[in-house]
Amino acid sequence: MSHAALPPPEEQLYELADVLGALHDPENYDTDLISRAYEFARDHHEGQVRNSGTPYIHHCLAVAVLLGQLRLDTTTIVAGLLHDVVEDTDVTLEHVRGLFGEHVAEIVDGVSKIGGYQFQSAQQHHAENWRKMLLAIAKDLRVVLIKLADRVHNMRTLYFLRPDKQKRISRETLEIYAPLAHRFGIATIKWELEDLALKYLEPEKYQALVDKIAMKKDEREGFLTQLSDPLAEQLKAEGVDAEIHARAKHFYSIHNKMETRNKRFEDIYDLMAIRVVVNTARECYQTLGLIHSLWKPVPERVKDYIAAPKSNHYRSLHTTVIGPDQVWVEFQIRTHDMHQEAEFGIAAHWAYKEGKTQLTDLVGSFPWLGELVKEQADQDSEEFFDILKSDLFQQEVFVFTPQGDIRRLPRGSTPVDFAYAIHTEVGHRTIGARVNDRLVPLEYELRNGETVEML
Repeated sequence: MSHAALPPPEEQLYELADVLGALHDPENYDTDLISRAYEFARDHHEGQVRNSGTPYIHHCLAVAVLLGQLRLDTTTIVAGLLHDVVEDTDVTLEHVRGLFGEHVAEIVDGVSKIGGYQFQSAQQHHAENWRKMLLAIAKDLRVVLIKLADRVHNMRTLYFLRPDKQKRISRETLEIYAPLAHRFGIATIKWELEDLALKYLEPEKYQALVDKIAMKKDEREGFLTQLSDPLAEQLKAEGVDAEIHARAKHFYSIHNKMETRNKRFEDIYDLMAIRVVVNTARECYQTLGLIHSLWKPVPERVKDYIAAPKSNHYRSLHTTVIGPDQVWVEFQIRTHDMHQEAEFGIAAHWAYKEGKTQLTDLVGSFPWLGELVKEQADQDSEEFFDILKSDLFQQEVFVFTPQGDIRRLPRGSTPVDFAYAIHTEVGHRTIGARVNDRLVPLEYELRNGETVEML
């Protein structure tokens, strides 16, 4: 599908009212300062337009709206509105510092420096930008959160660029920005970046998924009602106050399963997920028991990320059950605090706080952050880029059991490691292995997406 064949997106044009409306609790914000930053950015971007033909100020407003939705502080939202004024207008950093303060100026400077230099080669430019991004994290993480919001809006309006730029930016988004959002635990940004990147990297496959999911929308919503209604009744009877939300899985997630498991859309069984949000961790486990009393669980797909959180601090209970008509459905159960952290990730750790957020404030929850910043000290740009990429993906490999359950193993693992990861007795009894229905030596190095069967 060519650039011309993709339908143009409906570009949303933002106003200051949208930024103020995105604030979770306006009383905790200096709305006068935000308004002054908007007026300053509007005046200095006057006459500038984006590739879509819209006034440039709408991009600044879109970034600020996203930062407000992440519940970030006044300083970050002001810096988001001003993030391009030093790079793209005649405004100096000293001017920003004098009007909006030291913290805003430092963040704007950090955002400008990440992508503001010219290099001898595209690879060196790419690598050096990521070195700067990690150095920015070390100084003030909010610089990188603005870059993530900036990338989301740029991806939303990518249609208006040349096809070669669309693909280059989408690859970069999928390779670095989406994994970075994942490691920061910001699910909403990760999902949107992945879906938008897929739209331009695999437009025909993307559109086919959109069409197939749209065709099943009414059927899916009716099916999910069959699950959510009886669960709501049971929870009410037990005195558990719960919010229940149902959704289809994201396009990129479905596409990834089809590619890695070599399956058709019709063969992907867990297209749907239901999220249950309750008040306490105890109620999470109580809800899990109720779900298992209503529908048969798939034992290997019960995951307790409350007792053992993921490396990005994600906490929830997951279970997959066999619902009506033998359809598999995933439930995610979490408290309101866990839900906020799952949606907003690292940003949830200082909602509304003013003053600089230091890296040291966050490494307790995100220890990989401190290790990664330490790594950059003695590496040249391209070596550091390799370290960054490998660290974002945590040197892990993801493989599947014949039943479709995913197993996470250290990179370099063999079928023997896989067998012991399932159970010690399975490891002891292993005499051979098949990978993707092909016999392999026991010392074979497993790769992402392979299906492993022990003999």
